[in-house]
Amino acid sequence: MNNHNEGSFEGLCRDCITWQKPDNISSRCSKCGSPRVIRHPELKTLAIAHIDCDAFYASVEKRDDPSLADKPVIIGGGRRGVVSTCCYIARIRGVHSAMPMFKALEACPEATVIKPHMSKYSEAGHAIREMMCALTPMVEPLSIDEAFLDMNGTQKLHGACPAEVLVRLAKRIEDELKLSVSVGLSYCKFLAKVASDMNKPRGFSVVGEAEAVSFLREQSVSIVWGVGKVTQKMLAKDGITELSTVQDMDEVELIRRYGSMGQHLARLARGEDSRSIKPSSGSKSVSKETTFNTDKSTSEQLLPVLRKLSQGVSSQLKKKHIAGQTVVVKLKTADFKTRTRSRQIPDPTQLEDRIFRTGTDLLLPELDGTKFRLLGIGVSTLGPDEQADPDDMLDPEANRRANAERAIDNVREKFGSDSLKFGINFKG
Repeated sequence: MNNHNEGSFEGLCRDCITWQKPDNISSRCSKCGSPRVIRHPELKTLAIAHIDCDAFYASVEKRDDPSLADKPVIIGGGRRGVVSTCCYIARIRGVHSAMPMFKALEACPEATVIKPHMSKYSEAGHAIREMMCALTPMVEPLSIDEAFLDMNGTQKLHGACPAEVLVRLAKRIEDELKLSVSVGLSYCKFLAKVASDMNKPRGFSVVGEAEAVSFLREQSVSIVWGVGKVTQKMLAKDGITELSTVQDMDEVELIRRYGSMGQHLARLARGEDSRSIKPSSGSKSVSKETTFNTDKSTSEQLLPVLRKLSQGVSSQLKKKHIAGQTVVVKLKTADFKTRTRSRQIPDPTQLEDRIFRTGTDLLLPELDGTKFRLLGIGVSTLGPDEQADPDDMLDPEANRRANAERAIDNVREKFGSDSLKFGINFKG
């Protein structure tokens, strides 16, 4: 946390990047007068960071169209669609991700609605990723606009501690790309991620090891990875809404009540997170394809194949503990011409059902009588599975199918991959 007694240790100005002497009792920078000074007793030693772009899609749109700068902007589908994301002005008016568009426009009727331009966002995200990788090889992407960085061992290379290097990175992103990021700095992944959410936008928050337990004691269980709305309701029924309650409980008792989730809660509630940062693997995608003995052209012929291929892709993602945010369908016609169709989805996935349904949406418009000799499906924009497939508050059926799939996975693990299969409704 950044609210420590002023003047008791060195600080760093985020605007002119000047270190402040410990005896400087002012909350402002002694050189430029900026109030954006970070002070923390562990500022020069912490090295695990989480960087998250601020309202990324909307910020890219505002950057490219300055007339939108002071206006509420919503990124999403048409009036019958949902909100993909929105700028902070719209959030203040009550708009949030996954909200039905008609409700968003009721809350903020003056908003400008823009359909997503994924190519622009990918280009900007790639540029930021390259800047990160220039600082350390230990970059673990979570999505197009956020990543973990392990800055341990980089001080000699950069001639500065990780905090200063990260401040310079944030400033470079603003200067060169006209986009802003929020940075969380800590000693472990969990608290770095928590810190990056604390003072958005343009935040730089620090949670040190010495203060971790007392800091977490004041937090809700909702900040813990994997504790979604369903789990929160379950815990609330047992009187557990704050991490202070979890800290006061015996870990064995938490495991007895909640299994692996209980152990997960017990350890993170005490700031115990031993997970290392894993750089993205060399593979850019996970895919499966098949070539037919005889050409196929109808949905009745192709959808069962697509389902089987989706199962194979899903299985590989789950084994590797990764997820993808772009679904790609590949077709090869009888005369050897290749077609590829892709779609970016709101959240990373590793679920067979979601891959198949997105693939079906991409495949069906291509079925115009053309005969195909090959069909493939895959996912790209890969990252760790920690934030994959969150509960869909707008589609309870999707959550039911996801739970059914996880149950089926357990059966397949025991009895083989072909022991259970999903059905396909060709009429629905």
